[in-house]
Amino acid sequence: MGSLIAVVTGGNRGIGLEICRQLTQKGVKVVIAARDAAEGVAAARTAGADFHALDVSVPASIEAFAAWMQERHGRLDILVNNAGVLTDRAERIIDGMDAAVLERTLLVNLFGPMRVTQALLPLLRKSPGARVVNMSSILAQLSGMGAGTPAYRISKTALNALTRVLAAELEGTGVKVNTMSPGWVRTRMGGEGATRTVEEGADTAVWLALLPDDGPTGGFFQDRKQVAW
Repeated sequence: MGSLIAVVTGGNRGIGLEICRQLTQKGVKVVIAARDAAEGVAAARTAGADFHALDVSVPASIEAFAAWMQERHGRLDILVNNAGVLTDRAERIIDGMDAAVLERTLLVNLFGPMRVTQALLPLLRKSPGARVVNMSSILAQLSGMGAGTPAYRISKTALNALTRVLAAELEGTGVKVNTMSPGWVRTRMGGEGATRTVEEGADTAVWLALLPDDGPTGGFFQDRKQVAW
């Protein structure tokens, strides 16, 4: 069958790019899928990967990407839904947060992964053991939910729910679906004050992408350990 084939959305920078680097180092053939073509091409060159444009907020872009993957590769072994946005750091619902902020965040952080997974599922089913990894956040935990960044929190909690639903629907097919938190990572999104490196943030995603056949599905992980929902 040859090398495993992976797609990493938002793989042009930050944690996504590091996931691509680590996967290629392990012999996986990686496709970086991102909106910014210039950054995507440069990132692909850095990571030893391929690039194809993808805007996860635009259904037509997702359909075009899936068609290209079918023509170019004919199957998919790993999908990392990494693309995401955080635009409401200082927002609070009680202060009159604009619902449009939540709508935009859900479009990228929830509907994006859902639509991308739906579009690529026929290719994932062709793999003997496909893996889907959804990039969530510890801020999505209902067990520790608090105030601040409501759109981001809500979107990632919804992504966790999507993970559970997909894992249950795909049980017994060989397709495993998990979600993970990278922690607070020093990236453009996380900021310079973050406590973790991109290498640390990417590690669990790569581990989940390469799970053995007896590995878990439908779980929420950080540092390769299952955490509370």
